[in-house]
Amino acid sequence: MTGPSERPSGERFSAARDGERSDSERRGERFDGEPRGERSGGERSGGERFGGERFGGRGERPSGGQRGERPARGGQWGARAGGDRRDGVRRPPRPAVDLPRQVAYEAVAAVHRDDAYANLVLPSLLRDAGLFGRDAAFATELTYGTLRHLGTLDAILGDAAGRDVQRIDPPVRDALRLGAYQLLHTRVPAHAAVSSTVDLVRSVGPGATGFANAVLREVAGRDADAWVAKLAPSAESDPIGHLALAYSHPQWIVRSFAEALGGDLGETTRLLIEDNERPPVHLCARPGLADAAELADDVGGAPGAFSPYAVYLSGGAPGDLPALAQGRAHVQDEGSQLVANALAVAPLDGPDGRWLDLCAGPGGKSGLLGALAAQRDARLTAVEVSEHRARLVEQATRGLPVTVLHADGRTVGAEPKLPEAHFDRVLVDAPCTGLGSLRRRPESRWRRQPSDLPPLTRLQRELLAAALRAARPGGLVAYVTCSPHTVETHVTVTEAARRSGVPVDFVDARPLMPAGMPGLGDGPTVQLWPHRHGTDAMFLAMLRRT
Repeated sequence: MTGPSERPSGERFSAARDGERSDSERRGERFDGEPRGERSGGERSGGERFGGERFGGRGERPSGGQRGERPARGGQWGARAGGDRRDGVRRPPRPAVDLPRQVAYEAVAAVHRDDAYANLVLPSLLRDAGLFGRDAAFATELTYGTLRHLGTLDAILGDAAGRDVQRIDPPVRDALRLGAYQLLHTRVPAHAAVSSTVDLVRSVGPGATGFANAVLREVAGRDADAWVAKLAPSAESDPIGHLALAYSHPQWIVRSFAEALGGDLGETTRLLIEDNERPPVHLCARPGLADAAELADDVGGAPGAFSPYAVYLSGGAPGDLPALAQGRAHVQDEGSQLVANALAVAPLDGPDGRWLDLCAGPGGKSGLLGALAAQRDARLTAVEVSEHRARLVEQATRGLPVTVLHADGRTVGAEPKLPEAHFDRVLVDAPCTGLGSLRRRPESRWRRQPSDLPPLTRLQRELLAAALRAARPGGLVAYVTCSPHTVETHVTVTEAARRSGVPVDFVDARPLMPAGMPGLGDGPTVQLWPHRHGTDAMFLAMLRRT
């Protein structure tokens, strides 16, 4: 599956310059970028990687704003009019909600109300609000931290409120989630977290301010560990249930992780902790067009640990980097780079000029493969069934020896431009649940359901079977998913190979990874992990048509 790490644009906010104070700090609320003790290892300020679509995909403004207007930096949406008159002295109006919290609320509400993605909705909200530096970092921290810890926060709020959170009015519920996150996972003082959240509730659900105040004060009575000790099932009698509540993942996902890790609950815990960390931005320096070490120097980053093309970005907005605008680099998780590169470096007998990417959108792996093909006088055909995503592939591969084909990859043999037994190297980056990229898409853990698996695995088998038909005898097929779920990995590959009618052999993928890379298992497939490798949980199976 193509994960969020391969979207064509993104932003990341770093700490403010020395001497700069955030709106929150000016209101007497402490946020220094380090959360206080939490079981999941902590969120850290500095932002996430974002795309660039407008709020909700419809050009909407945050509540209270008028079209064509933007609050000044440090201003507020929905400030109270008329001011305050005490002792005959008129005082300036007290702001209803400070801007970073308002932006975070609008982002979280869009995720739950409109099924939006935070990495797409948040950038436009920050721009419309004129937030940058520490204010933007604080809004980002609140948004992503709340979404990551949603399951545990809801359990705590339900207990504090004496009712299921689904019975709380949605706007008030989202405001309370933000408040609970501040109380339990940041160093914002409790009084500031409570008062600012009550102000927020006053603007979105005026009749619930007393209720919100009472619930938040109950939440503030315990720290995160104490709440987990009260609410989580026993680790001895129900280890999966305990981990699910302690580290805020649905039980079925925790169970699938544990199965993929051989039942090792200690390692499963480390994975869940890593899932709740803010992931770094990874860049891919396109071979022949950019050098990773030089790019790292240019952007103030560091070369990647494993991929020869990876750069870890230390701060700033990658969408503003000249190397990305010039097509010399793109945003891509290091794990995605490694599995695409494995297909390119795998030994191959015979001709090697016809490459195929069967599920190409939005184009991250096609961009890397296209750059590698250019160095070897090869050409890549990039297939994408979605017209919109096909256009993204065209943009991502402009100037490279890549032909983009808007078609269904399963039509190999029926589509004239996808003949059978024709291609030397074939990549199947199959649609999947995306459970391997929950660090980058925290809302996905709450949207995906076990019922999603049957239609996805059927599609995965059909695409892999088509890829095996497309490969020439002796040709290579790389099956890739951004999910460690065994049904989407080992079961899919085994079943597709058995049913395809094409004779294949498994190729040991471990030697195709960088020398000395740890934790690659027993083979022949490779499963990468956030807690082992610092990458998304990418799976790779390499097959050779015999």
